[in-house]
Amino acid sequence: MAEDKNIEQFGEQLQSIFAQIRRDVIGQHEVVEGTVIAMIAGGNVLLEGVPGVGKTRLVRSLGRVFDLPFSRIQFTPDLMPADVTGTNIIVTDERGNSSFRFEEGPIFSNIILADEINRATPKTQSALLEAMQEHKVTVMGVSRKLYEPFFVLATQNPIEQDGTYPLPEAQLDRFMFKLLVPSPEPEELKDIITMTQRTMEEVADKVCTGERLLEMRRTANAILVSDSVLDYTATLCAATHPESKYASAAAKKYLRFGASPRAGQALISAGKVLALMNGRYNVAYSDINKLAYPVLRHRIKLNFEALSGHITPDEVIAMILEEAERASAGGRAEREAQPNGPSAPGAGEEKKKRGLFGRNK
Repeated sequence: MAEDKNIEQFGEQLQSIFAQIRRDVIGQHEVVEGTVIAMIAGGNVLLEGVPGVGKTRLVRSLGRVFDLPFSRIQFTPDLMPADVTGTNIIVTDERGNSSFRFEEGPIFSNIILADEINRATPKTQSALLEAMQEHKVTVMGVSRKLYEPFFVLATQNPIEQDGTYPLPEAQLDRFMFKLLVPSPEPEELKDIITMTQRTMEEVADKVCTGERLLEMRRTANAILVSDSVLDYTATLCAATHPESKYASAAAKKYLRFGASPRAGQALISAGKVLALMNGRYNVAYSDINKLAYPVLRHRIKLNFEALSGHITPDEVIAMILEEAERASAGGRAEREAQPNGPSAPGAGEEKKKRGLFGRNK
């Protein structure tokens, strides 16, 4: 169990991190919070939005705040896997003897910005699979560990734009969150214009280190998760599979297939961080409901009926959460009777405000 001192330091550190990022990024509070949660939880993030909404600036600011090396990979149709991972090159010593030397690619850094990842071919996209999951790359049969902490933040344009390649499901599953980056409101746009007239450079100060980030991750991992919350998380993931006996009515009607076990892992890992952000010592049902949108929206596959009816993944997730709330209503009174137990599911309320990351349509 996490110690009180570590939890207090965790909260103070988070406040400093968010304060510095806000010096560079106007608005986008949900995107910033989601990205920081994923970094602490050890996951990767996929940002989707039109160009020019601050995705690249956010990553550069994170590099300054955490004082970590930062690499930017601009994905284009002609980018090759070796341009990402690195390759062996022939070098000649002073005696004229030739040998192979591995030249590290841009993936060998702590924070990786994979910019416009869906503009590269699937062959190049797959170069990130092993790095994102195993934190290592294999070139010509030799595996090399990447630097820790390791974090990939990929950006993609909406798939309707020309010249894009849909990410394969296996790669999408490696992202802990998919966050939707909206266009700024007029007031936010005014502040952005004013800020960039002074300087286009990031001004955030270093307030954390890689070692401290790993300590925060260990603190979050020590947060307790009750069996009832674990059961709820597992059932929620199973409810996304239309062929499962636990399938929700929404999944049977609108989904081709559901979320993988990585979704459950992401919900619990990120839920621990969210619990600490809210000053709690245990993961609550409300944490799982809030995180369901960024964790599940890229892991569920809509069927033809959903696509033809213009039903979005977020709308299907909201339906599944509502059904989960009704299914758990019988045990809610018993859970609320526990003075220190997790709060009961609140999916109905989540649909109204969509929690931390949900998008109202």
